[in-house]
Amino acid sequence: MPVKSQLVQSVERAIALLEAVADGAPQGETLADLAATCGLNRATSWRLLSTLEAHGLVHASGEIHRYQLGMAIARLASSGSMLGVHRTAEAVLRRLSDDSGETANLAVSRPAGLTYVAEAAPPRVLAASWLGRTSPLHATSAGKVFLAWLNPAERDDVLVDPLPSFTQSTIVSREALATELAMVREQGYAVSRGELEPTLYGVSAPVLDARGHAFAVVSVWGPRSRLPLERFAELGALVIEAAAEIGGGVPWAGRRA
Repeated sequence: MPVKSQLVQSVERAIALLEAVADGAPQGETLADLAATCGLNRATSWRLLSTLEAHGLVHASGEIHRYQLGMAIARLASSGSMLGVHRTAEAVLRRLSDDSGETANLAVSRPAGLTYVAEAAPPRVLAASWLGRTSPLHATSAGKVFLAWLNPAERDDVLVDPLPSFTQSTIVSREALATELAMVREQGYAVSRGELEPTLYGVSAPVLDARGHAFAVVSVWGPRSRLPLERFAELGALVIEAAAEIGGGVPWAGRRA
């Protein structure tokens, strides 16, 4: 362990602030509270928090700027364990595919969206692979899950303006999208009703870390003829269960941001 003289004071202070944010109230902590907790003056605290925010490690929201952990924390926390996640995901996705009769896949969070990294499909189903692909966040069930677990400012950073339309069902209104994302948080899964391709339907749920951050998304997707609206609740329960297993047993359980 390094001796005290070898440590960088500014880094130690930044870490202290980051830990104070992590241990703070769910709605976030103010600059004044964080500075007091860490025994720092406000000017120093503001400069350090601004640096952390620039790298996505914290995020300030609201009129009085309450600081919460940023999406980069979830990405860093998940990256070291992604090999284990992939190994677990293979078996879980295979079972999910068997139970649903459709293609199941896993997408992981990246700075600007999602990348599909694992997939399982029934032998009888001929389907295009999503591996390595990205997709419009507002037009897929996986993308909606990713957006639903971001705070509003982070969401604005990754969404393009205006929202492009791909089919007659694509949500292109920011207000309508926000309403749907709130519902996603309430029920624990998102759906897509032909919003990227007219006949492509999907259901997705978040893989959560111990703090409730979504670092990956589990999905089931297929043609409308096999995924009618009547199946959404059944498939929603399946993807929530699969996501919790891949995430090491961390359930959605009605968690809030």
